[in-house]
Amino acid sequence: MSQPVALKVEPLTAAAFAPFGDVIEAADSARHFPINGGNTERFHDLMTLATDPDGHAIVSIFRGQPRTLPLTLTMLERHPKGSQAFMPLSGRSYLVAVARPGEGVSVADVCVFLARGDQGVNYAPGTWHHPLLALHATSDFLVIDRAGPGGNCDEVTLEPVGIIPA
Repeated sequence: MSQPVALKVEPLTAAAFAPFGDVIEAADSARHFPINGGNTERFHDLMTLATDPDGHAIVSIFRGQPRTLPLTLTMLERHPKGSQAFMPLSGRSYLVAVARPGEGVSVADVCVFLARGDQGVNYAPGTWHHPLLALHATSDFLVIDRAGPGGNCDEVTLEPVGIIPA
């Protein structure tokens, strides 16, 4: 068994996350404009929802149990037939562990981001990621992803494992 690899956690920004998908947030850099007689600010077209031709978009709520740090990452998953978006409903920060799409992935490829409670992520199709990493308390997330025929979840075991420090 190989020695675990310590993973660095960095703040979630649109630029740093771009190789993996979209950051969903009401940022000044996003296209935004007033609607509804000026009573609402619309932050427009914040992500690209992708599905294969046989699939369709669905909306779910995932309830994540809090993870304790330090945390050992032993696996990643990917969804090759569509994107998968997570938007926190609890207002709590959470972790995002990702690696670029490709056939193989190793712990050296993993990037870890600390997302604020007002930031969501949209994983591009095929992007390797760890399942939901809620922190501090049980947290709900609005999830938009693909449903349809055929398998759409591949998993890989990390060897060596990665450690997200406390």
